[in-house]
Amino acid sequence: MKRRTAAAMALALAACAVPAQAQDSTLRIVTGFAPGGATDRVARIVGDKLQAKLGMTVVVENRTGAGGRLAAQQVKAAPAGQHVLMLANPAVMVVAPLVFKDNGYDPDRDFVPVSHVNDYDFAVSVAGAVPVRELPHLVAWLRANPDQANFGVPATGSLPHFVALMLAQKAGVQAQVIGYRGSGPLITDLVGGQVPVSIDTLETVLPQHEAGKVRILASSGATRNAISPKVPTFREAGLPLVATGWNAFFAPASMPAAAVQRYANAITEVMKDPDTQRRFHAAQMSPVVSTQAQTAAMLKAYRAQWAPVVQKSGYQP
Repeated sequence: MKRRTAAAMALALAACAVPAQAQDSTLRIVTGFAPGGATDRVARIVGDKLQAKLGMTVVVENRTGAGGRLAAQQVKAAPAGQHVLMLANPAVMVVAPLVFKDNGYDPDRDFVPVSHVNDYDFAVSVAGAVPVRELPHLVAWLRANPDQANFGVPATGSLPHFVALMLAQKAGVQAQVIGYRGSGPLITDLVGGQVPVSIDTLETVLPQHEAGKVRILASSGATRNAISPKVPTFREAGLPLVATGWNAFFAPASMPAAAVQRYANAITEVMKDPDTQRRFHAAQMSPVVSTQAQTAAMLKAYRAQWAPVVQKSGYQP
């Protein structure tokens, strides 16, 4: 009888261990944007490297909708023992908390910064049928065709959304800002002419620009970007604005501090890897190596810079 009892207990323990072991060996990276965009590409490059570094299966989940807020709400609710990180940008962690009354999450209370992994510039682009080649020409065209002031952006309430509002203000027209579920579907509609103007990340639209399918008129950095040295900055083109974005990993506040630190250290090491750097540059993205403390400091400074801009705009979703 004792042998049977012991055997039964052993089988029960083994059955319980299987799902726990499977869970322990899988890390989920959740993004709020569709496949094909900048955030998705970053998640897949880093996730691929983390898989080897941590000896875990890493899967990327695209939880699209509400400009990335659905992904944040999902990750916020993760139980303490779950291995999940969110890769997010300023739209999710800076702008949305400022403009949505019922955001569904608090970026400070519900998340812990883990690692800042890349920076990027934005670009104003036009569809092939739009008869302009410079940003001042676009401003004049919008004034003459106010019904065409339709701006596609990768997410409602993102920084590109506010760039669109500033551009429309300069042109003296009422902007119709169309928020997409990431850069992939936005690029498709820009190339197809369904939307005449887009504001998106520079590296995302650059391949279509180089292929002659769309035209980039200006980029948002303080200086011309090395990946597109012929494209003038916003300031050179007459729009007094410098705006850059980033992608960073965040953990749910429920995650134990030791686990957060483990992931932060692993991502920092992965970002130092020459092959990771090569893959970022090949994708025309600017990699960043950052500790957990440096990531938290960057986020604090970024909020201090952009919160007044967003609030001054008076934007209401």
